[in-house]
Amino acid sequence: MAVATVTVTSSPYEQRRRWMRYKLDVPIRAIVHKTEKTIITEGRGTEMSEGGMCLFAGVELSLGGQLEVEFTPPYSGQPIRARGVVRNRDGYRYGVEFIIQDKKCREEVAHLREVLAVYLSRPKSHIPASHFHPQDTVGFG
Repeated sequence: MAVATVTVTSSPYEQRRRWMRYKLDVPIRAIVHKTEKTIITEGRGTEMSEGGMCLFAGVELSLGGQLEVEFTPPYSGQPIRARGVVRNRDGYRYGVEFIIQDKKCREEVAHLREVLAVYLSRPKSHIPASHFHPQDTVGFG
């Protein structure tokens, strides 16, 4: 999955947030397991933190509904699949909190943490201008 842009986001809300947020634009797959079938929908991840992701996907999800989100973080060739729960919704835009249930999930989040740390450690002169721009944003995470 290709990456379009990444931006570090900061706002007055950061002191109340558990994790730093990143504005980005990455393709995602939303995998929803229903009793009678599994639905796989393509979408876009628009914000991300260690604790969750804001995404746009053309699938009907309820608050509290569970899904799996698969994406390849920027600067990483390894895709991540994380289980999540819908915490907020605006149309087809969802705030998803990652669920840490087992060792595999912890490993996925640890990998995500490592990838996000790379963003913070890179000198801005080595990162394309389109990838890092602090912006204020409000939402989950």
